[in-house]
Order: sequence, then C-alpha cells, then structure tokens
Amino acid sequence: MTKEQVEQVKNNPKYQKLVSERSKFAWTLSIIMLVVYYAFIMTIAFSPETLGTKIGSGVMTVGIPVGIAIIFISFILAGIYVRRANGEFDQLTKEVREELGDIS
Repeated sequence: MTKEQVEQVKNNPKYQKLVSERSKFAWTLSIIMLVVYYAFIMTIAFSPETLGTKIGSGVMTVGIPVGIAIIFISFILAGIYVRRANGEFDQLTKEVREELGDIS
C-alpha cells in the first residue's frame, strides 16, 4: 500500500468508527477480566480463610469453584468478543473495503 492509500483508509469515517468501537469494546472486556482476576488474587492475599472454607465434609474449598468460574468467565468474555468481531466489526471492515475499492 502506498502512503496515500494508507491515509485514505485512516481518514475514512467508517474505519475510524471501527477502530474506536473495537478498542473501546476490547478495553471494556479487559477491564472486566482484570477486576475479576485481581479481586480473586486480593481475596487470596488478604482473606485466605474465605477461599479456604471447606464445602461440605470433603476436601474441596470455596476457592476451587471460584477459580474454575474465573476460567469460565475468561472463555465467555473471549466468546463475546469473537461474536461481536465476526458480526459488527467484520461488517464495518467490509464496508470500508467496499468504499475504498480494492486496496491491497
């Protein structure tokens, strides 16, 4: 791509919307995951007895299902991102490509 083509893409309003929406959405999901993860770590650091509480008469503690839930939350957030990326973000990309013609 030439510099002119790059500038043409950067100045396209739909491209700017794509970059803005995608960045905002990615940061939102990242912050959610960081809050969940660090809440877990801070609970371990400052209140280990909370997650160390046994469930029933076995050896499982509260921390095990909470840890598993955090892993599931990360997969769910990744799935949410992929779903939106494959829908809205791919559509915006397609529209930008159609407006600008075949820039490769």
